Amino acid sequence: MEFGPLVEAAWLRHHIDDPDLRVIDFRWYLQRRNGRDEYHRGHIPGAAFVDLEAVTGKGAGRHPLPTAGQFEAEMRKAGVSTESMVVVYDDAGGSVAARLWFLLELFGHQAQAVLDGGLQAWGEPLETRAVGIAPGDFHAGPPDRSLVLDFEAVKSLRSAPLIDARAVERYRGEVEPVDPKAGHIPGALSAPLTENLGPDGRFKPPGELRRRYEELGAKDGAVFYCGSGVNATHHLLGMRIAGISDARLYAGSWSDWSNRDAPVATGSEP
Repeated sequence: MEFGPLVEAAWLRHHIDDPDLRVIDFRWYLQRRNGRDEYHRGHIPGAAFVDLEAVTGKGAGRHPLPTAGQFEAEMRKAGVSTESMVVVYDDAGGSVAARLWFLLELFGHQAQAVLDGGLQAWGEPLETRAVGIAPGDFHAGPPDRSLVLDFEAVKSLRSAPLIDARAVERYRGEVEPVDPKAGHIPGALSAPLTENLGPDGRFKPPGELRRRYEELGAKDGAVFYCGSGVNATHHLLGMRIAGISDARLYAGSWSDWSNRDAPVATGSEP
């Protein structure tokens, strides 16, 4: 059965008790709130919680990619097996859940999806009790390096479009809440990830997404970045929904670029 990259809440309700389905709560917040605390306040029944920081490795930027061994261990603790269908959700329009969707693909899993509309689309019931989860046998293969770029590769980009997923104010350099410099990578285009969503917090239809990416010049091989490489995966998911392949992630994103002796642009012009 073809699975993903999105599932609807109605589908999840129908399949929630399937033995080969694993639901993961991947809520995370840049400031003030804590994902684990929100999980304990209420989560989809049977869902495991995975902490973003637990699947963050060491390296450039605030959220470097994990090692295969690190990721494998966390997925096994969450009950994921090699044959599992994994549904990931957040409460932020998929902007965080897409990161785990991406990591599963990066390490070779074949069946993962984001819950379209997230926790809000699910609604009720929620549970607060601790979930006992049997360990899975997930196997992380070697990471698919064709999906990610580092600083040197981004600095050397010539023809592939580079697209900034952050809010317009951060792209312009008007505000910067976390990183040492404000602005954007010279030549990058601004495409706030929130514009992938409709007023109901769900992804726009594939045709609308495709038109948006075509207007941006985001073709096969486009590169996306954000603050730390988390939210930019929303665009990789959007590109997949739109039927455009080979989107790539600048893994270190602005948190890497802004900590180097690298040029910075401000304002609205790429």
